[in-house]
Amino acid sequence: MKATRAYLDHNATSPVRPEVSAAVVRALELPGNPSSVHAEGRAARAMLEAAREQVAGLVGATAANVVFTSGGTEAANAVLSGALRRTGLPAPTRLLIGATEHPCVAAGHRFPSEAVEVLPVEPSGLIDLAAMEAQLSALGDEAVLISVHAANNETGVVQPLAEIVALARRHGRALVHSDAVQAAGKIALDLGALGLDALTISGHKFGAPKGVGALALADGAGLDAAFVRGGGQEGRRRCGTENLPGLVGMGRAAEIAGTTLASEAARLGRLRDRIETAVRARAPEAVVFGDGAPRLPNTLCFAVPGLEAATALMALDLAGVAVSSGSACASGKVARSPVLAAMGVSPALAAGALRVSLGWNTVESDGVRFLEAFERAVSSLYKRQGRAA
Repeated sequence: MKATRAYLDHNATSPVRPEVSAAVVRALELPGNPSSVHAEGRAARAMLEAAREQVAGLVGATAANVVFTSGGTEAANAVLSGALRRTGLPAPTRLLIGATEHPCVAAGHRFPSEAVEVLPVEPSGLIDLAAMEAQLSALGDEAVLISVHAANNETGVVQPLAEIVALARRHGRALVHSDAVQAAGKIALDLGALGLDALTISGHKFGAPKGVGALALADGAGLDAAFVRGGGQEGRRRCGTENLPGLVGMGRAAEIAGTTLASEAARLGRLRDRIETAVRARAPEAVVFGDGAPRLPNTLCFAVPGLEAATALMALDLAGVAVSSGSACASGKVARSPVLAAMGVSPALAAGALRVSLGWNTVESDGVRFLEAFERAVSSLYKRQGRAA
């Protein structure tokens, strides 16, 4: 039975798929440790490696180069610790990060502040490639690590990773990592085809349990030190007994997401566009962030001048609709978005940013319910302003 509420916050967390829950239960019933050599341990190991193959398939990686983690933040922190290496290249001494990166990148690295530069974005939210090329040229022969996300968690803007990698390769001494947490399971990702050295994902964004993620490394790339020490798990790169049920669930979710990628992107894109059109019709002055840039098919981020996000979120929640004002990684607070600030959005407009993000269990009636509640919020705003509703 469909829930009585409309959950439209999949970019924060997507509900666990029923098939995934079943896979988790099967893994919970296994008594063995994946590192044990007896039959029970081998059965657990088989399930773990099957999940590794499934996750590798979703992102175009080699299974042996997939390292399981507790989520996207830990995976990104591992890359940005300074341990990422590629055969034939020196260790990076400088870090370039996109201006709209998630905090797991912006605040998760271990480079000294004087070694970090920010790559500016255009008003659309896309990386300013000309500025990036100039920054790389100014660095001369210095070894660089570049980190740019595949898609923004707030606006859904999809970055031109292939072009970014091409610029990095022309520099000659650059490694490229992408936080692909929001992109995985929503758009096609291929580590090898993009030429990335590393990408990181989190299972709870595409229907897996919370608390599992992965780091995928390109052939020829690796880590020169374990980022969790104390055992031999994950090729001695991330020690500690693996969360087998969660990882099996992530593997199953990756398999489903991969097989339904094209059809779901088309379905959700159509629904997102209908919602966006209706929002613009009800509030013609609404500003859609990232408009004109490639965006995730499931994501709509917008603001109506004068409509405060905090007020709108409470009204929508009371109406049975769950949306967000942006990232869910801010302790539940509604604060000005650094993403929108980097895009040049005024503080007053950014204060009204609402994010609608759809997912695997979103249906047409969810969109209708959101629009009905949104219309009431806008009508209330117009009445306060003395305008016709």
